[in-house]
Amino acid sequence: MQREIFTEDHDAFRETVRTFLAKEVTPHHEQWERDGVVSRDAWLAAGRQGLLGLAVPEEYGGGGNDDFRYSAVLMEEFTKAGASGMAVGLHNDIIGPYLLSLTTEEQKRRWLPGFCTGELITAIAMTEPGAGSDLQGIRTTAEDRGDHWLLNGSKTFISNGILADLVIVVVRTTPEGGAKGLSLLVVERGMAGFERGRNLDKIGQKAQDTAELFFNDVRVPKENLLGELNGAFIHLMTNLAQERMGIAVAGITAAEQVLALTMEYVKEREAFGRPLAKLQHIRFEIAEMATECAVTRTFLDRCIADHAAGKLDAVHASMAKWWATELQKRVADRCLQLHGGYGYMTEYRVAKAFVDGRIQTIYGGTTEIMKEIIGRSLLA
Repeated sequence: MQREIFTEDHDAFRETVRTFLAKEVTPHHEQWERDGVVSRDAWLAAGRQGLLGLAVPEEYGGGGNDDFRYSAVLMEEFTKAGASGMAVGLHNDIIGPYLLSLTTEEQKRRWLPGFCTGELITAIAMTEPGAGSDLQGIRTTAEDRGDHWLLNGSKTFISNGILADLVIVVVRTTPEGGAKGLSLLVVERGMAGFERGRNLDKIGQKAQDTAELFFNDVRVPKENLLGELNGAFIHLMTNLAQERMGIAVAGITAAEQVLALTMEYVKEREAFGRPLAKLQHIRFEIAEMATECAVTRTFLDRCIADHAAGKLDAVHASMAKWWATELQKRVADRCLQLHGGYGYMTEYRVAKAFVDGRIQTIYGGTTEIMKEIIGRSLLA
């Protein structure tokens, strides 16, 4: 089915991304997976290529274009390449909006140029050992000490945690806490008392550094408050739709990619003296997955277009995230099964797709949270 949401400019950008991946990412990704972290040189290369800060105004060094379709192209091509190490989507589409919409002019000039060049890699620290999707359970505190905030607490499962130079930390700034007592503070590399724990050993996305972060009496300057004091809950809710769209775009793209790989495999692999593709059961499996992907892609493209036009609501973003990631998980599992024993071997991309994609139904809000958001909106 012909896609109709992209223009010639988007197609040209897609070629730029593919060239970047072929030169700067694919040749090094296996080494990054062994290292557990991406080289900072790749981030600098992405900055030189204009892949960072797409929506940042040109005066701060960015691309000056907030059309989400360019972000969708970036996410699609990174997913097709199996390049799970560089969290460019996190940097551009999750952190970027905070640094654009909540910063003062001084903060913009201090942080955005490095954000666009790749010199300042970013992360956001919400999850704690005892608080995941429930923001009201956050225990990390920031006490007002006059000219600075005194920050104490810990975070876990933080993507870009090892590499990050700027970390947006969700903190409790009122004694009673709760949703109305949360604020955002920007912690910078080198601040005394800011420590990184171990690079967590995940089952997939091995090249993507995911860390524990610790804050022990960190003196955060007052000018590093991001947005309104005690306004973090609203700030976080405002940006969640775009985060979920990015995850959904990766989900449908990954499903399509692993299905394409499996279609080629069943044409070549023989059983009982003929290709697997000649067996009716195999054809039925492929037909079902192809149909599910086509239907999901149609819905996702509509969501992409709506979001680019500023029309996508949180409910449809939640639908997209839930459906696309659950489809990705289901297709990866079925495709691995069709590969037989070879699907269990790490040198086959279907195995990598299986483990790398498993996180998709968890981060950015679990499937269960997505259903709750949708259900509440329908039954309010």
